[in-house]
Amino acid sequence: MNETATHPQDLRLYLIIVLAYWFFTLTDGAIHTLVVLHFHQLGFSPLDIALLFLFYEVFGIITNGIGGWIAAHVGLNRTMVMGGLLQVIALGMLAVDPAWLTVSYVMSAMALSGIAKDLNKMSAKAGVKLVLPKGDTSQTRLLKWVAILTGSKNALKGVGFFLGGLLLYLIGFRWTMAAMSATLLLVYLVTWWLLPAQMGIAQAKAKISQIFAKTRAINILSAARFFLFGSRDVWFVVGLPVFLQSVMSWNHVEVGGFLAVWVIIYGIVQASAPILLKRANAGTGPQGSSARNWVFVLALLPAGIALGLMQGWRPDVVLIGGLFLFGAVFAINSALHSYLILAWSDHDKVAMNVGFYYMANAAGRLTGTVLSGWVYQMQGGQSQGLISCLWWSSGFLLAATLLSVWLPKKHDQSAA
Repeated sequence: MNETATHPQDLRLYLIIVLAYWFFTLTDGAIHTLVVLHFHQLGFSPLDIALLFLFYEVFGIITNGIGGWIAAHVGLNRTMVMGGLLQVIALGMLAVDPAWLTVSYVMSAMALSGIAKDLNKMSAKAGVKLVLPKGDTSQTRLLKWVAILTGSKNALKGVGFFLGGLLLYLIGFRWTMAAMSATLLLVYLVTWWLLPAQMGIAQAKAKISQIFAKTRAINILSAARFFLFGSRDVWFVVGLPVFLQSVMSWNHVEVGGFLAVWVIIYGIVQASAPILLKRANAGTGPQGSSARNWVFVLALLPAGIALGLMQGWRPDVVLIGGLFLFGAVFAINSALHSYLILAWSDHDKVAMNVGFYYMANAAGRLTGTVLSGWVYQMQGGQSQGLISCLWWSSGFLLAATLLSVWLPKKHDQSAA
């Protein structure tokens, strides 16, 4: 099928998925900034703040494990709406009297948010494969649609980071949560009505034992994904924002604005991945070797930032320049992975494979998040704490490089 032959109905369903995912992503980015900055202001230690996200990531792992199986039975429309409505509840739980916001209570709310986020992401990513007809062999269009969805999502997550910091400054934690909850409720009621009820239901019902991927390529790609996302969160989630606020004396809006600009540029690069990678196996899409090469380049960057800080160079210059370069290369890596998992999955198994793949993604984020708080605090915070987080990041990326050596060399679904 020619790339220009997209049926209007396919494009309409794709746009509905993208728009719903955008609104969800705004709240997901905002809730992270709000929780980190609000509880740091209340005197929580970096490790305590990291633990607030513990259940967010743990339940994300569980959700990705069974989310594909659930979607195969009830449809991606229902799992996507379930994710949106759970986020509405999580936001509402945080829009309460501040006296209720104990550590255990916030962890419970974040657990619901973790379930919501991964149900939504699994549904949106798998949905891209399903809105293309089964006979469509255009790998270029698949790469483009996945890159647009993922890149725009990350750009809007950056907007969410800024929005969270700005609204925390303007109207406070409680009212920000309430406003986001009400808006998202309306969005997902409309999404439920617009998407086909049968979308994503497998013809042959999958067994719960089939949640683990059976193909070697997907298993290796998922393992590499674990280390890829662990490498980002080990310094980005807690270490970096706490460093910017406590060492560089940035306020809420400045921290939120900087993280927002970073993620927006990251998303733009990710959405542009098809253009950046057009020379890689033209007509067939990137290969497994592309993922190996790009992740090795990425491994050099946090090590370079750490060395710059150790040499006593200006931390603002080293961090800002290094972070934007890291974000650009990380975006290409993420886009490659998101494309390969869909390219190597057939229509009936796409939800199950994507669920397993994002289970590894969530496990990497969990590991990185906990390490971010623990390493930063154990090394005494300040510059030394962030430097240690950066060395952990580089080590994770070298592990991803070694795993990627065993990915299929040629882009061939049968090889997967």
